[in-house]
Amino acid sequence: MKTHEDYLATCPPDSRTRLKAVLAEAERRVPDAERCIAYQMPALRKGRVFFYVATFKKHLGIYPPVKEPAELVEELTPWRGPKGNLAFPHSEPLPIELIGRVVAALAEQYAKPE
Repeated sequence: MKTHEDYLATCPPDSRTRLKAVLAEAERRVPDAERCIAYQMPALRKGRVFFYVATFKKHLGIYPPVKEPAELVEELTPWRGPKGNLAFPHSEPLPIELIGRVVAALAEQYAKPE
């Protein structure tokens, strides 16, 4: 898999629609991010990869975990897995605005020196 379009072509139609909505919001929030594929998932980078998204049978996953701001981390509690990654069930509406804030937070988080 080399492009976001390659990945999207492998997704069922409902998952594809959800994934496209997330990617559109991500690119709207961080317009200077570059599309890439990392770990076989659509990803965005600004110097280094800061956002990964993938669709699975029952959910859409977002990686890596958001570490700050604390208020956002708290708001994400219903969707956080054991390692802090986010899982949005396909059976529920996507909180696109919230996901957009996650993308912006991750871009900022990963812009800081290691």
